[in-house]
Amino acid sequence: MSHQGQILQEAIKNSGISITRIVDELGITRPTIYRKFKEETLDYTFVTRVGDIIGHDFSNDFTALQQAPLPFVSSAAPVTPLQSVTQRSVPLQQPEQDCVKQLMTLQTKYISLLEAYNELLLKVYGPR
Repeated sequence: MSHQGQILQEAIKNSGISITRIVDELGITRPTIYRKFKEETLDYTFVTRVGDIIGHDFSNDFTALQQAPLPFVSSAAPVTPLQSVTQRSVPLQQPEQDCVKQLMTLQTKYISLLEAYNELLLKVYGPR
């Protein structure tokens, strides 16, 4: 079974739109998108942005299991005036496996953020 990165790569390949154009419109580097192709799960916003660029709807490509939110993303419950921040309950996490998955996801986001920052520095200050 293909994971989300492979599905994304195949859709881009079938679209006929160049990787260069996609990374330019997304504001990321080529290595970043190639790393995304290797990821089992992808950020919903990223996938929809790519879908908009290539004219592809990914909602039918991912199974319900693949579309499930990551464990560290929780929907915030509305806070009533009588509740304090300390009264919110924190959902229990699965042991180590979920923690490793969370760390890998955060590492990927951190790398993407650093690359975006470097690109911004190049735009502002130019190459050395």
